[in-house]
Amino acid sequence: MLLLAGVLFAFGSMAQIKDPVKWTATKRKNANGYEVVITATLPKPWHIYSQHTGEGGPVPTSFKFSKNPLLIFTGDVKEVGALKEQYDKLFDTKVKYYGEKVDFVQNVKVRGNVKTNVSVTVEYMTCDDSQCLPPTKKTFSVSL
Repeated sequence: MLLLAGVLFAFGSMAQIKDPVKWTATKRKNANGYEVVITATLPKPWHIYSQHTGEGGPVPTSFKFSKNPLLIFTGDVKEVGALKEQYDKLFDTKVKYYGEKVDFVQNVKVRGNVKTNVSVTVEYMTCDDSQCLPPTKKTFSVSL
């Protein structure tokens, strides 16, 4: 019985670690269509990793857009924020990351003059100065 209580306490403690990243997904009209903007906001000292962080390091942020025959994706997802780069002892490699806020921007054109949605799943990893949380996935849908 004591062992069961210990196991339940351990799982309860782990469940209290919440994802510190607050996400928003919006759109901005531009001359060629839309910019889909996925914004990550983090409290200090948490940070999220670039799509282009070092090999052998943390899980880089990545984006998977659902197929939609009405959409044309132009270019790669751009990162807009204060990029930091440093050697990380935990991962034994140089890493690239963002703290506080970063926008991930994808240009999208819509075929014809129709309304549709863009769906995207972001996978990311977040760490602070002493711990990392497991990689997490979030899915967003933005009306265009």
